[in-house]
Amino acid sequence: METRVSSATREVIIGGGRPTVLIGERINPTGKKRLAEALRSGDLSVVREEALAQVAAGADILDVNVGATGVDELALLPLAVQAVSETVDAPLCLDSRNIKALAAALAVCPGRPIVNSVTGEEASLAQVLPLVKKYGVPVIGLTLDEKGIPNDADTRLAIAHRIVQRAEAIGIPREDVIIDCLTLSLGANTKAALATLEAVRRVKADLEVNQTQGCSNISHGLPNRIALNGAYLAMAIEAGLTCPTVDAAQVRLAILSADLVLGRDDYAMRFIATFRQAQAAATAS
Repeated sequence: METRVSSATREVIIGGGRPTVLIGERINPTGKKRLAEALRSGDLSVVREEALAQVAAGADILDVNVGATGVDELALLPLAVQAVSETVDAPLCLDSRNIKALAAALAVCPGRPIVNSVTGEEASLAQVLPLVKKYGVPVIGLTLDEKGIPNDADTRLAIAHRIVQRAEAIGIPREDVIIDCLTLSLGANTKAALATLEAVRRVKADLEVNQTQGCSNISHGLPNRIALNGAYLAMAIEAGLTCPTVDAAQVRLAILSADLVLGRDDYAMRFIATFRQAQAAATAS
């Protein structure tokens, strides 16, 4: 199962036994005071900085989210998309729950971006899927519905089936649906990851679609977050995660390590090259 996304000049293929694709999470004002303040003032310089830094750190696709208090997403999301597209050649993931903002961003985004996201809620399915069909782009499906995020794998799997079935019913191919089984903080429930990993395995077995997750949620509120995120990512990639949404600068080596162990890095070339680049950068500094 391959999902193809692109910018104006570069294509990225997710899945099909290929190396794990990294979706960079940093262009998101949640918890980032400097970025949020810049967005409120209409200043996109921090967005450009983050785009350059994430690509340099190894991100393959960039998530673009401008949803902060006091920000007009309808006006600003298309401008942010244009700014990122002019700065780097990475494909984009357009991240908003505002359907009008998504439509405006899709209208100006070059290539074939991902829409982030649709849920299992009826209102979301009815609004987002026709927009995705109109533009012929992939979409991330979150396994939550009107009752929130289920605690068990069975219900998450059922929601994933619902999203895929509704997408296919209007002509969106299965390979263009990327499922997110959703991570919850281990600080609140130390068993939370078990349900998510089981859901990932079952979505892979039943639907064979590509899968993403905002993996840093797993360590929210806990110490040594980078190590914990890396450990979880390795397990999730083995279970079926193909394009995690992450801070590439923090966890790229963990992801490359997982790919190497899983036989997705011939002669360890990617792992060795990245290690040498990190060594060279450390020596230069």
